[in-house]
Amino acid sequence: MGNESYEKEMYSYVSSMNQLESENNILKQTVSQLKNELDSFKTNPLMVCEVKDVIDKEVIIKVPNGNSFLVTNPESVGTLIPGDYVFVEQRNLNIVKKHTSLSNFDVEKFVIVEKPDVSWEHIGGLKSQIQEIKEVIELPLNQPELFEKIGIQPPKGILLHGEPGTGKTLLAKAVASSTNSTFIEIVGSELVQKFIGEGAKLVKDLFEMARNKAPSVVFIDEIDAIASQRVEIGTSGEREVQRTFMQFLAEIDGFKNLDNVKIIGCTNRKDILDTAILRPGRLDRLIEVPLPSVEEIKEIFKVHSSKMNFEKINLDEICKNMEGLSGAEIKSVCTEAGYFALRNKRHIIKEEDLLKAISKVNVKDKESFDSKMYG
Repeated sequence: MGNESYEKEMYSYVSSMNQLESENNILKQTVSQLKNELDSFKTNPLMVCEVKDVIDKEVIIKVPNGNSFLVTNPESVGTLIPGDYVFVEQRNLNIVKKHTSLSNFDVEKFVIVEKPDVSWEHIGGLKSQIQEIKEVIELPLNQPELFEKIGIQPPKGILLHGEPGTGKTLLAKAVASSTNSTFIEIVGSELVQKFIGEGAKLVKDLFEMARNKAPSVVFIDEIDAIASQRVEIGTSGEREVQRTFMQFLAEIDGFKNLDNVKIIGCTNRKDILDTAILRPGRLDRLIEVPLPSVEEIKEIFKVHSSKMNFEKINLDEICKNMEGLSGAEIKSVCTEAGYFALRNKRHIIKEEDLLKAISKVNVKDKESFDSKMYG
């Protein structure tokens, strides 16, 4: 009996020891985790700075508020060149390490970069506009030697202007596709930043990125947001827009005419643009993209309806009813006609569907139309 009682006691003791060791390990991990968190709270955050210049073993860094300082470059950091980004201590600006993963182009957050698959066949009408864009943008990018031989310099860029939805963006994508260029699209208002100097830096980054991705087409939609007529006295926001605009002009002037980068500006308000952007050597080729004629409406309609199933329709009459609509609105007519057919459980589109769709796109008060049509 004595041995059995002793063994039970020993087993209980061993079990208790194992449990205590397990709990102790968990507590150690918890203490270690809390210590790491406490250390992180005590550690000052590092600041990201840009290297502006390198002078022997010292570098000039630019802090986020715009000030520049001369600091020592420690051997542990390695070689730095202007344009690099580094982590520095906030108190004494000692360089801790190089920031290798940071993109030099802050503008990448605001742009769309793509290789478009839009061809000239996807555009209905606009024959004269297509011809002019081919001469000004496509030919210099595809055959620059022709301009060198003849001794003339092609325009650096063009300005597309006209009513909304007339195909300006489509034209820019088509020329980028025909030249196998990178298409970089940005809205002008995205270049206007609330902090001093940020807009100008975005413009600089935009064109630097365009050079790195050349051949490229830079498409600036709503360019009037940064290139409208300047005023003598304005708010700080207006002065920042002017700084951004001046940087934009400087970047255009810095281009060589035969660089593999072309600029396409786009606006619905040519009347408010600053004349500085339109002078020779900048966006001096103005191409109006008007509302389509009846014949062009027919071509645009055929492009957007090529995969649709129609009952017998009077195409001339349909296109005449669409007079005054833009290309985007003609596409919308095709979509709406398809929905009218779906609501009637048909896969064939009738002429009445198209006429209803034209009325819906034409009418200004859509709610009033819908209440009459379905109410």
